[in-house]
Amino acid sequence: MSEVERWVLRRLAMFVGHFTLDAALDVVTSATLKQSVVLGAIDSLVAKSMVAARPIGAMMRYRLLDTTRAYALEIGMDEAELTNLAARHATYYQRWLEQTATEWATSPTGTERAEHFAGLNNVRAALEWCFGKNGDVAIGIRLAAAAAPVFLAMSLLPECYRWSERAILALVDATRGESEEMHLQASLGVASMHMYGPSDTARSALSRGLAIAEARGNVPNQVGLLGTLSMFHTRYGEFKIALDYAKRTRAVAGNVERSATTALAQSTLGRALHFMGNHGSARAELDAAFQHWTHAQQTYLGFDDRILVSLGLARTLWVQGYPAQSMERARQTITAAERSTNPASLAVALAWVPDIFVWTGDLRSAEEHADRLISHAQSHSLGPYLHVGRGYKGTLAIRRNDAKRGVETLRDCLERLHAVRYEMRNTEFRIVLAQGLVAIGQVGEGKTLIDETIRLVQENGDLFFMPEALRVKGCVLLSMPEPQTDEAEACFTQSLEWSRRQGAHAWELRTATDLADLLANQGRPESARSLLKPAFEQFAEGFDTADLTAARSLLSTLA
Repeated sequence: MSEVERWVLRRLAMFVGHFTLDAALDVVTSATLKQSVVLGAIDSLVAKSMVAARPIGAMMRYRLLDTTRAYALEIGMDEAELTNLAARHATYYQRWLEQTATEWATSPTGTERAEHFAGLNNVRAALEWCFGKNGDVAIGIRLAAAAAPVFLAMSLLPECYRWSERAILALVDATRGESEEMHLQASLGVASMHMYGPSDTARSALSRGLAIAEARGNVPNQVGLLGTLSMFHTRYGEFKIALDYAKRTRAVAGNVERSATTALAQSTLGRALHFMGNHGSARAELDAAFQHWTHAQQTYLGFDDRILVSLGLARTLWVQGYPAQSMERARQTITAAERSTNPASLAVALAWVPDIFVWTGDLRSAEEHADRLISHAQSHSLGPYLHVGRGYKGTLAIRRNDAKRGVETLRDCLERLHAVRYEMRNTEFRIVLAQGLVAIGQVGEGKTLIDETIRLVQENGDLFFMPEALRVKGCVLLSMPEPQTDEAEACFTQSLEWSRRQGAHAWELRTATDLADLLANQGRPESARSLLKPAFEQFAEGFDTADLTAARSLLSTLA
C-alpha cells in the first residue's frame, strides 16, 4: 500500500462494521487529506480487498474485515489527531441519527431498517469513546440525546437506559434545561418503566422532562410527556391521578392546531376515561384519535399510539356489547403491532388482547397470545409484561377448572407485579383469584379478597371492573357454607346499577344471568325472565360467545 492508502486505512478503522462513503468522506477528509485523495484511496483499497464493499438497501456499504481493522488500529497516530478523528466520527453519527430519527419508527420491515442497523455499531463505539477516559462528554451528551429515541424505537431498552443515565449524570449547569436533557430524561423514564415498572426513577425522569418542555414552551413534548405520566400512574394503579394528567394533556393540546398533537391527547384521555368506566366519552375520544392514526403513524418515546388506541377500542367495544367486533379489533391490533416491528408495541398488544378472548370464552386464543407474550417479554427485557403473561396462565387454569394451580400462579403473579409497582392489573387478577379460592373451598379468604378489591377500586378509581367485582362478590356470598342470599341479591342489584350507569352491556348481561338464575331457584321464573330477556336482547352479534351462550341457555329453561 502507498503511504496515503495506509493513512486512509488507519482512519477507516475508526468505523465499526459497515459505513457509507458519505460517512467516510466526512470523517476521514481533513485539511491535509483532500476528498479526491480519499476517494481514490478507498477505490484502491477495495480493489486490493483491504476494504469490502456490498450494497445494503439502496446504498453501497463498506467495511474492514476484523483482522484488517485490528491491523490498521496498530498503525501509530498522533494522539491529538486521533482525538480529532474520534470527535468527527461521533459528530457525524449524531447528525445521522437526527436526520434519520423519523425513519426508525416508520420503516415497516426489517429489510428497510437494515441500512439503519448497519450504523448502530458506530453509534455505540462513538458513545463509548465520548464517555471514556479521553473522550468528549459534550459531544457524548448530544449523541446520547439523539440515540435514545432510536434505542426506544428498536426496544433496545438496556442501552437506552444506560446511555441516557450516563449522559444525564454528565450534565453541567450550562447544559441543564436544554432540549437534550428533555429528551434524555423522557427516554430514561420510558426505558425504566418498560424494564422495571413505574419506579421512582421513571417518575422523576418523566417529571423533569415535562418541566423542561413546559419551560421551553414545547407543546408537542408537553402533550407527549403528560400522556406518558398518565400511563405511568395508570400502571401504578393510580387511575384518578392518571385521569388528571390526561385532562391536562387535552387542555394543552387544545391550544395548538396540530392534528398529531391533538390526536395524541385524545388517545391519552380516551384511555384514562376507559379505565374509569366512562365508556361513552372514552369511545368518542378514541374514535377521534383512531381516525387520525388511520392516515398517519405516530410513535412517541417508543409507543405506537395506533396500538394503544386500537386496544382501548377493542376493550370498549366488548364492554359496550359488541363482542364480535371486539375480537376482530383485537386481532387487527396484533397484526398492526407485528407490522410496526417495535417489540414494545407488540408487548403492549399481547399484554391486553388475551383479556378479550378470556371474556368471550375463546380460551385457546387467549392462551396462544399469553404464551407469545411470555416468550416475547423474556426476549426483550420486559419484566412486568412477563408477569402479566403468567397471570393470564393462572386465569386460564381457573377457567379450565384447574383452580389449585391457577390460584398458586396468580398469587405469585400479583406478588411479582407488586414488587415492581405494576399495579394496574391488580383488580382483574384479584377478581379471578377470588373465584379460584372459592373453587378450592377457601370461601372465607375469597370473600375477604373481593371485599378488599372493591375497596381499592373505589379508592383508586379502577371503575371499569366495579360491576364485575360486585357480581363476583354476589357469587361468593352464594357459595358460603350458609349462603347469604339477600346480600348476594343486593350485590347483583348494585352491579346492574353500575353496569347501566356505565353503559356496560357485557357486565350487565353477566350479572343479569347470575341474578336470573338465583331468582329462578327461588321459584320466581317470571321475574328472572323479565330481568334477563332485555339484557340479552341488547346484543346483535357474538351469540356464540360464552356469556351470550349461557344467557340464551338459561332463557330457554325459563320460557
